[in-house]
Amino acid sequence: MLRRLLNSGAVPGDAFVSDGGNYQARIWPVGAPVVAAAPAAPSEPAGPADESVQEAIASEALLTQAEKEELQILLRWAGFYNSGIDGAFGRGSRAAMEAWQVARGHEATGVLTTGQRAALLAEYNAVFEGLDLETVTDATAGISAKIPLEVVAFDSYVPPFAKYAPSGDLQAQVLLISQPGDARRLQSLYDVLQTLAIVPREGSRRIRGGTFEIEGRSDSLHTSVYARLEGEAIKGIALVWPAGDEERRSRLWIAMRASFTPLEGVLDPALVTLDESQSPDLISGLEIRHPKRSASGFFLDTSGAVLTSSEVVEGCGTVTIEGEVPMRVARTDPALGIAILMPITPVAPIASARFQTSMPKLGSEIAVAGYSYGGVLSMPTLSFGELADLHGLEGEDAVKRLEVGMRSGDAGGPVMDAGGAVLGMLLPRSAEGRMLPENTNFAVDTDALLATLAAAEIRAATTSRLDSLSAEQLTRAAAEITVLVGCWD
Repeated sequence: MLRRLLNSGAVPGDAFVSDGGNYQARIWPVGAPVVAAAPAAPSEPAGPADESVQEAIASEALLTQAEKEELQILLRWAGFYNSGIDGAFGRGSRAAMEAWQVARGHEATGVLTTGQRAALLAEYNAVFEGLDLETVTDATAGISAKIPLEVVAFDSYVPPFAKYAPSGDLQAQVLLISQPGDARRLQSLYDVLQTLAIVPREGSRRIRGGTFEIEGRSDSLHTSVYARLEGEAIKGIALVWPAGDEERRSRLWIAMRASFTPLEGVLDPALVTLDESQSPDLISGLEIRHPKRSASGFFLDTSGAVLTSSEVVEGCGTVTIEGEVPMRVARTDPALGIAILMPITPVAPIASARFQTSMPKLGSEIAVAGYSYGGVLSMPTLSFGELADLHGLEGEDAVKRLEVGMRSGDAGGPVMDAGGAVLGMLLPRSAEGRMLPENTNFAVDTDALLATLAAAEIRAATTSRLDSLSAEQLTRAAAEITVLVGCWD
């Protein structure tokens, strides 16, 4: 009640509750005769003495098994107990109670009085002050759970989520998850949630037996998600909390998880409106997580090795292909501007590059494959142009000059001849202070690439045959070897 009064501003911020035991004279009600209290004996310890030792033992004997286990949990949280939670008050539990009493200025008896147990519980719950943690029953979503209503408030239904958005400066969110489903849809939801910006990439993930849990941690966020199958429905809850407040966040999540109760009914998919929540950058109104930069690359062999621009992988915490496959940077050559990526988990590419070893003719048609628009499109695009020079502007042998348009996302992609063989890797556009024509771009030469791959013990396929494919065939061949490369914090 005091917490509610403080939060509503009904009482001053320094208001407190006392049973009067610490005062020497009665001061309420007004007009009552003043009765002086007997002075405390010199040996009386600081703090309330609401029960004798015998009375404390008697009140402790009335505790249930669950209450005894809770008391051990509270003592462990307070830092005084490090043994098992079994509800058996042995030497370890008694020593912990005695240590807590000494630390709080009470007589060290090893048996907590009723008041002392209440004080220990109050210490434990103090972390929730200012959160207004209340049980909310959302009949539309079919979920009941404790929600910190002081920092979040109901925002909207965007199936499969009931969204509780920040109501103040603290950037916290709560999501109630509710949708029809089975094991297959549970797996899909598990996968989709991990693409959201509010679910950082780092952290544990587990899906098993009709239940999944996700922990996502970054320098700015810590997100916890729990969901499970309930008959023909999927119900869950998620807490998004700012990083650096782990004590309060972890305790809050424990309380929310413990209170989570699925009820009848699920969110109706028809509740979603055709507004900005339908953006390809959003899922149910929540922003999809994006890498800090992306470019293109292409498969080198059947092991899943990928060639890309060294510029795109510089300073990355994590590198992926296709948005989710983790890769490690095995080798870089900043002079050539290339990097070789190797898969951390097994990858089975449909096809890999064939490098052209025949000397191409100047003016011959070329095509550049790349993810020009990052991950907006699910397939790479092809830009057509021609081979303008077998060397760079200053005669560099390791570089070919191209006459072709490009966007930043194309860098690292394969430059292909009319038959789909790779002539080189497209370099990022960098004029180094020079004003170059818009379509003047460069690619690392095949010979330079093959020499680097050989040094890395990658056996790339080659061909000297000059074929000619239709635009459709060339597009299909490019899509089989070209990948989206992402650089994540």
